[in-house]
Formats: sequence, C-alpha cells, structure tokens
Amino acid sequence: MLMLLSFLMLACFIYFLMSKRLSALTALILIPTAFALIGGFHAELGKYVIDGLKMVAPNGVLMIFAMLYFLTMTEAGMFDPLVSKIVKAVRGDPVKIFVGTVLLAFIVALDGDGATIYMIVLSAFLPIYKRLGLSLPMVCCLLLQVSGLGNMVPWGGPTARAATAMHVDVADMFVPMLPAMLACMVWTFVLAWLFGRRERARLGGSIDLNGDFAEHKEHRGDGWRLYFNWVLTALLILGLCLELFPLSYMFMVAACLALVVNFPSLKDQQKQLALHAPPILAVSSLIFAAGVFTGVLSGTGMANAVATGLLQVIPASFGPYMAVITALLSIPVTWLVSNDVFYFGILPILAETAQHHGITAVEMARASLVGQPVHILSPLVASTYLVVSMLKLDYAENQRFTLKWSVINCLILLAVSLLTGIFPLFVR
Repeated sequence: MLMLLSFLMLACFIYFLMSKRLSALTALILIPTAFALIGGFHAELGKYVIDGLKMVAPNGVLMIFAMLYFLTMTEAGMFDPLVSKIVKAVRGDPVKIFVGTVLLAFIVALDGDGATIYMIVLSAFLPIYKRLGLSLPMVCCLLLQVSGLGNMVPWGGPTARAATAMHVDVADMFVPMLPAMLACMVWTFVLAWLFGRRERARLGGSIDLNGDFAEHKEHRGDGWRLYFNWVLTALLILGLCLELFPLSYMFMVAACLALVVNFPSLKDQQKQLALHAPPILAVSSLIFAAGVFTGVLSGTGMANAVATGLLQVIPASFGPYMAVITALLSIPVTWLVSNDVFYFGILPILAETAQHHGITAVEMARASLVGQPVHILSPLVASTYLVVSMLKLDYAENQRFTLKWSVINCLILLAVSLLTGIFPLFVR
C-alpha cells in the first residue's frame, strides 16, 4: 500500500509540475501533504515536515547569504573589469560566449558547489546574455551540465557518499573515472558550440558589445575596494574548498563584510538588502518547500518504499549485469529520491547481489555515479532553484529543455566507462 502511495505521489508531482498546473513552490508543499494525509500520517505529519526543514536549513541559509554576497559584489562593480575583458574577447559572438561560459563554469566547479558556479558565472555573463538576447534556457542547460559533472569531484557529495557506502577509497574509485568525465566535459563544450551556432544563426551573426559596456564600467568597481573584493572572494573560495568552517557560516561572514566595506552607509546597506530581497526570497522559499517534500518522503517511509519497489522488479538472473543496471537506475532514481536514499539505501543492496557474481564494490560505486548529470535537475537539489531563479525561467520548462541533454551526458559517461573498463558490462 505504501509503495503504491509513493509511486502515485511521485507521478502526481511530475504531472502537475510538468503540465504547469502547479508551480514548483506549491507542488513541493501541497502534493506531499495531501498524500501524507491520504496515507493516514496526520499524527506525525508535523514532525516529518520539521525534520525535513532541518535537513534543508543549512542549504537554505547558504543560498540566502551566498546570493546576498554575490549580488552585493555585482552592485559594487567587482565583476565589471572581468565583463569588460570578456566583451573584448568574445566580440558579441554567441559561440564564443557560450564556450566562455562553460570554460569559466568548469574552473569554478573545482570547488564542487553548484551555487558558486551559478553566482560567479552569471555575475560575469548575465549582462551579455541579456544585451544579445541569447537563449537563457540554453545558458541554464550548459551550467547544469557543468554542475552535474562538478558535483562528482572527490570532495563533492555523491562521490563521498558512494565511497562511504561501498567502504572503498575515494581516490581508488575516482581516478579511473577521469577519462569518462573528460569525455563528458568535451561533450559539454561541443554542446556549447552547437547552442552558439544555433543562436548565431537566429541573431544573424555577432553584435558589437564594446560600446554598450564601456561607459557603464567606468564608474564602478574602482579603487582599493575592487582589490579587497577579489581577495575576499579568493579567500572565501579557498575556505570552501578546505572546509575550514561550515559553508553557510562563511558566506554569512563574507556577505556582512561585503556590505560594510562596499556600502559603509547604513542607508546604502538597507538599499542593498531591499534591492536583493525579491530574488533571495524566491530561491529560499523553494528550498524550504523542498524541505517539506523531503521530510514527508523520508518520514512516511515513501522513499524507502520506492527503493524497495525498484529492487523487487530486478530479476535475479540480471546479476551479471548489475553494474550496468545500477548505472541506468541511477539516472531516474537519483532524480526521484535524494542521494542519501540512493547511496545508503539502494546501492548496498544492489552491490550485495553484484558481489555474488564477481562485481567488486569499487566498480559498483563508480557505476552509481552515472546518473549525476540528471540528478542535478532533481527537485530535491537546492542549487537548481537558484540558477532557474537568477535567469527568471520557468522551472518545469527548464526541466523539459535540459533533461534530454543531461541524459545524453549520462549515456556518454556510461559508454566511456564501459570502454575504459572501470566497471563491466557483464561478468561470466
């Protein structure tokens, strides 16, 4: 009964979201609430919701202050010199702009945090996208491809979870995956080139941007504050990589310093807070709505029911193919449920079956990461709401546009992984 309720809830959620009958915010709150009541969980529903909110609270705080930090830095003119140099380099060519977007995104992605990618890249490029009238769904798609791959670095969440669940060394697991990840990176640049060619044809060629931005850059981001802002940002990113303190706390401190240094007047600080409140509220409300969804899904046992149901439909005769089955399952399942449920709930059971057929734990751990380019689109991933909000896109339309390209990325990751032998197609 619980398994049926779980699948019905997920089906309703996908339907109402994709059909645009409900917004992401209302769907994340109303649908799990309705199904929890139908399932008779009214007595514990409040506890499940609070538990879910506690789970997303660190990410919620992180997003609020990360947005405040980078939006403040943008208003202070920190990225103006960078934008000016980019404008001179790309010369209004959509192909160069999209390739430059991906290049900068991959550099920033080394810290393993999607929110940082979106903040830094969009701070630099968003004025250019808008001036040219480039397709923002294409921009979002490219950034999500990068984020899905960047999430797989050893200090990223999925890789650490897979290694922990399988009790294997992270380095032994990750290093052999580099050729497959490199192939996906190359594909992302190819996709940027394809998108750029399409936009170049639509716009009728390149547009001269130098005159549009030159005057705007003269009166912002000059003096000692510019150097302070870049040093502070560099120290912040270093701190994020080294995990010296909780990420949310570091952004809280950095945001306060950015406000005080760049806008010493209390009146100016209040203006900045009022200016940035609408986009910050839009993102944070979605994150906490996702907490309701996560809390109900986990607390009622629906997440485990989904995992159990998926495992029951795999025949025992498929054992020799368990690595590939795990890789293919990771594509839809990590969209439906959290990484914790997949890596700590489903993967160990799949690995136990695989072990009887000679497939090692480290091979299963690698296979389980194949779905990450699609996982980044999951409604349970907080940073996705950030990039969608910053680009002012519809969440469901973005899902429809990006999903096919993310699936292709997953299939490339799978194909190269099989070709390089980091996990087997089947065992005899």
